[in-house]
Amino acid sequence: MPAYNEESSFEQLASCMTRVRDENPDYEWEFLLVNDGSTDNTLQQMIKLHESDPHYNYLDLSRNYGKEIAMMAGFDYATGDALIIMDADMQHPVSVIPEMLRYWEEGYDDIYAQRRSSNESWLKSKTSSLYYKLLQSLTRIPIQKNTGDFRLLDRSCVEALKQMREVERNTKGMYSWIGYHKKGIYYDQLQRQQGSSKWSAMSLFNLALNGIMSYSTAPLRLASILGLLVSVVAFIYLIYIIIVTNLYGEPVQGFPTIMVTMLFLGGVQLLGMGILGEYLARVFNEVKGRPAYFINSYNGKRNDSRQSQPQHQAKS
Repeated sequence: MPAYNEESSFEQLASCMTRVRDENPDYEWEFLLVNDGSTDNTLQQMIKLHESDPHYNYLDLSRNYGKEIAMMAGFDYATGDALIIMDADMQHPVSVIPEMLRYWEEGYDDIYAQRRSSNESWLKSKTSSLYYKLLQSLTRIPIQKNTGDFRLLDRSCVEALKQMREVERNTKGMYSWIGYHKKGIYYDQLQRQQGSSKWSAMSLFNLALNGIMSYSTAPLRLASILGLLVSVVAFIYLIYIIIVTNLYGEPVQGFPTIMVTMLFLGGVQLLGMGILGEYLARVFNEVKGRPAYFINSYNGKRNDSRQSQPQHQAKS
């Protein structure tokens, strides 16, 4: 469970995890909490849970890296045969966990939860639906609609994800990219009881853009096609001017035509450069080869050989 400034949710979180453990006694549970550089008392709440109950472990990242990297750190440090990803705000219902476990026992490797209903606004739901349709049209990888990070992953899936060390991450696409035996189930998203969402409109836009750039080169192709179309239109317009001027003697429009043409071509060029720059920026971030994250401590211990290492192996 990655958490950023979720101190007000921990009473409900502890209650839900107790319910999970009590209702599923045939499994050995570890609750791994990842503090993603919170500025409130989230870390203190994690320490309190760890000291009162050995089922809780916590990982304190050195700063706020974002949810994608926080989940990556969780994959590195989780030790179970299967892993369930949940948000710390407890909008994911624990009542569907037994169903996830049942399908896992039947042999499925990735049991993903699809939202049947949510508390999002009409505009956010509509734009989200359009985004998934756009993303699916741009890539050959099957993308699950209305699906977030709430899912159960078998250890084989976790080990596959741990090998993917890129910093510019879109984990939702990675779940699809790695393949394995998948099963979708439905759930109704719960109302947030405490705190507020940490996702701003700009954060969601960046996440969506990263998803498109990570799994498709279609924007680059779009820039090429747009450049070709502009060239064809410009050539046709040139022929039109020559014909009209020579056959009908109409004077060529000067300043307005030049300005409109220059602005249009400049806009197309900037669009192409912008698309190319987005891909180049991601290449730049990856080729530096920096670790994806650093930790302050794991269960209060500052020195841990596992931190951010690609070759990390989970404990048996």
